[in-house]
Amino acid sequence: MSLGRAVCHTLTAAERHRLKKMAYGHKTQHRARQRATVVLLAARGRGNARISAETLLHVDTVRTWRGRFADGGLPALADRKRSGRPARFTPVQVAEAKALACQLPAETGIPLSRWSCPELAAELTARGITDSISASTVRRWSRKDALKPWQYRSWIFIRDPDFRARAQRVLGLYARTFEGVPLGEDEYVLSSDEKTSIQARCRCQPSLAPGQTRAMRVNHEYGRGGALAYLVAYDVHRAEIHGRCEPTTGIVPFMALVEQVMTQEPYAGARRVFWIVDNGSSHRGRRSIDRMAARFPNAVLVHTPVHASWLNQIEIFFSIVQRKVVSPNDFTDLAEVRERLRGFEDHCNATAQPFQWRFTTSDLDNLLARLDRHTPADRQGESSVTPAAAEH
Repeated sequence: MSLGRAVCHTLTAAERHRLKKMAYGHKTQHRARQRATVVLLAARGRGNARISAETLLHVDTVRTWRGRFADGGLPALADRKRSGRPARFTPVQVAEAKALACQLPAETGIPLSRWSCPELAAELTARGITDSISASTVRRWSRKDALKPWQYRSWIFIRDPDFRARAQRVLGLYARTFEGVPLGEDEYVLSSDEKTSIQARCRCQPSLAPGQTRAMRVNHEYGRGGALAYLVAYDVHRAEIHGRCEPTTGIVPFMALVEQVMTQEPYAGARRVFWIVDNGSSHRGRRSIDRMAARFPNAVLVHTPVHASWLNQIEIFFSIVQRKVVSPNDFTDLAEVRERLRGFEDHCNATAQPFQWRFTTSDLDNLLARLDRHTPADRQGESSVTPAAAEH
């Protein structure tokens, strides 16, 4: 409807409320705000020329939106559907591009390990699938199907035949049970491991503290001041850190940590102290269990499954040490590294709370059941538990 003269619209309360929200809303699109303003001014009896002067719109534009609102109300203020530009690429071309993205480049004779959008676009053109295509178009197609061929994730098959039993034993200790029996007040759980090769890097120029609009600055060049190993036993339920620095890792340094912890209370007089460790060379196999039991009869060594260090809570502490203590690495010598680690231990023991561990035995069963559903046929029989692929 094209109006020759301005028509005064009569608005309902609901329409006026909606139009005001459109006209004054901070998140409203500019074109929607203009259209709502035109209708509101028209409802006040303003003429087209006056509305045009106030809104800086052409008078024909004002007449158009007044007419559309008169014909269709609020829904008529939205953009009408448009045919748009004809598609440049056929559905078959789009499907072939996605199929190529789902193949490894080496399998197609391309000497690449991963596809990128520019490389996919170039390959589509080289194969004659498209005449010419931009990387942004390939990226848009990939986004629709959540394809990201330029990314990758690693995985590993579960090879430990006792994976379920070992994992449940560790998770049970976190929940203060061992083999289905609740732990007593005089029983403790320690999570232990070694963080190797902590270097002392003496920067050639002093580090600059953060400033306004400026991040901390650390000189790239440095002199090497040696490296050490950091051995830690973390009390899972009391959030206490017991650590020591050694020149290297091995059976002797690990037993020195055990000696340091087990000769102090409350562990010396405890009924049982469970040590959760991975399968590193310092504490691997039955010999390590017998060695610890012979030295401390109340110490029980509990191994995580093979390739399952993520079940060991000490890895969380080591990640904190890496982020908050070691990085950025700027130490004069190893003595300064030791002093910083000891100071951080004291700080944690005074302020830290136990980790909120939420992965339970029920979650473990669900994980293993889900992995079983994705077990390749050629992996059957490799493990008596779940011959499946585990991501971590």
